[in-house]
Amino acid sequence: MSWGTELWDQFDNLEKHTQWGIDILEKYIKFVKERTEIELSYAKQLRNLSKKYQPKKNSKEEEEYKYTSCKAFISTLNEMNDYAGQHEVISENMASQIIVDLARYVQELKQERKSNFHDGRKAQQHIETCWKQLESSKRRFERDCKEADRAQQYFEKMDADINVTKADVEKARQQAQIRHQMAEDSKADYSSILQKFNHEQHEYYHTHIPNIFQKIQEMEERRIVRIGESMKTYAEVDRQVIPIIGKCLDGIVKAAESIDQKNDSQLVIEAYKSGFEPPGDIEFEDYTQPMKRTVSDNSLSNSRGEGKPDLKFGGKSKGKLWPFIKKNKSPKQQKEPLSHRFNEFMTSKPKIHCFRSLKRGTQSFCFHKELMKRTIGKPTYAFEARDYVLSLKLGATPEDFSNLPPEQRRKKLQQKVDELNKEIQKEMDQRDAITKMKDVYLKNPQMGDPASLDHKLAEVSQNIEKLRLETQKFEAWLAEVEGRLPARSEQARRQSGLYDSQNPPTVNNCAQDRESSPDGSYTEEQSQESEVKVLATDFDDEFDDEEPLAAIGTCKALYTFEGQNEGTISVVEGETLYVIEEDKGDGWTRIRRNEDEEGYVPTSYVEVCLDKNAKDS
Repeated sequence: MSWGTELWDQFDNLEKHTQWGIDILEKYIKFVKERTEIELSYAKQLRNLSKKYQPKKNSKEEEEYKYTSCKAFISTLNEMNDYAGQHEVISENMASQIIVDLARYVQELKQERKSNFHDGRKAQQHIETCWKQLESSKRRFERDCKEADRAQQYFEKMDADINVTKADVEKARQQAQIRHQMAEDSKADYSSILQKFNHEQHEYYHTHIPNIFQKIQEMEERRIVRIGESMKTYAEVDRQVIPIIGKCLDGIVKAAESIDQKNDSQLVIEAYKSGFEPPGDIEFEDYTQPMKRTVSDNSLSNSRGEGKPDLKFGGKSKGKLWPFIKKNKSPKQQKEPLSHRFNEFMTSKPKIHCFRSLKRGTQSFCFHKELMKRTIGKPTYAFEARDYVLSLKLGATPEDFSNLPPEQRRKKLQQKVDELNKEIQKEMDQRDAITKMKDVYLKNPQMGDPASLDHKLAEVSQNIEKLRLETQKFEAWLAEVEGRLPARSEQARRQSGLYDSQNPPTVNNCAQDRESSPDGSYTEEQSQESEVKVLATDFDDEFDDEEPLAAIGTCKALYTFEGQNEGTISVVEGETLYVIEEDKGDGWTRIRRNEDEEGYVPTSYVEVCLDKNAKDS
């Protein structure tokens, strides 16, 4: 089966067919190109989708993604990002393995087709030229034969006429002979050209055209094979990424299987646990018995001396009441759940006018709180609970996070310690880099001046020391929350016990004050004012007459320390001061300059010399 033998007379149709084949190939290239554009667009949309739902850095949303379900969602977004990358790979491979190769092949195909049909047209022109020559010799032979026949007839006519001279007859005879000779020459020429034409025609239809058409057939078959191979490549490009896409999908499934509802529930506990204990049972109040009601604020202070049972602020006694629980004695009004009361307390705005009855105002309260911290060491658990309630009303945000519940405070302090440690490590790396650069400058002075790095090195060292002091301070607070600090002195216990013994009657008196209202109801402003007033009064009673601690030795400042933080004291190198409390393991020593100036300094900054009696004790 050959186009040269079967389609020897279909030159024009073959030319149209081969052009159609090239058009089909270009159409397929265009199809693949549009497919690559779709893959790129799809990958871009997938990446934008993944990026859109990624948590923003340093935002509240990022903190919420600590749960396993949210982590699984993040893993899904990451896998979708990888999934989009595989579609980009499909686009790149199709462009390089199909579009580029086929575009180059189309150009080669067009050149080959043009060359083959050029040869075919050349052969056609040659055979047409031979045919024209044959026709020309044939017409000349025909004309010469007719002229010879007419010359012969004229000669015979002249020879038969008796009136014609002999010279005219001879002339006619010679003319007839010339015409016959010309006819014979035309015949020979026609015969020769005819033989040549037949030979050229045979070569054309049996050699040249078959060879040209065979080349065109092979070209067309290669085109068909090439487009088939391109289609296989098209499928293989997709098939190659299927395992990776499968891994992406497996990653999504694995992330979904890693969701742990119990762990998420525990994280909720860790995120919102306050560390406080729930309030105890409310005592039954019998209205059938006559009751002594108090209607003035003096009952709050007078109730301390009465023989009432001690109620610990953070204990489990049945009579314990949270200061933010409202109690309505009216039997006609339905009681609201505790959670509603707590939410109302958390969202209520601070009413500063309730604190006007303080003895020395809020500043006195903060002063006594600071004095308590310096004397006792750190606030007790009961103090933390009370400070938490008051800080919510005052809107304060202290540096030690004492406004937070114990459990949340511990997390915040641990987070702060970790951040400071990271900053210290960063500064230490920077110091090491500067030190290495200085060594290089010392070995190669032409590279730089080593003295130019001294200022930067000193600055980095100072930053490291400041960060370490800051870390020690937060670690001390963290140790306090976790219960890792040494036991307090007996005097601190006595003072803490004094507060614990005085605070519960205050709460109870608040309840009595609620009962003493004429309509049997309780207003929040009265309770808040009474509560803060009693707390401030307690502080005044406890710390106004407190004696300063006795010195247990002396110390000499080895370095200058700038006491910029709360509770610290500034010292100058070489200065001698009194030691009133030695290092308890947290890296701080308490010293005194005079009766009015005392505070904490880093133990590594002073040389301590304790008295013999203090050492024996």
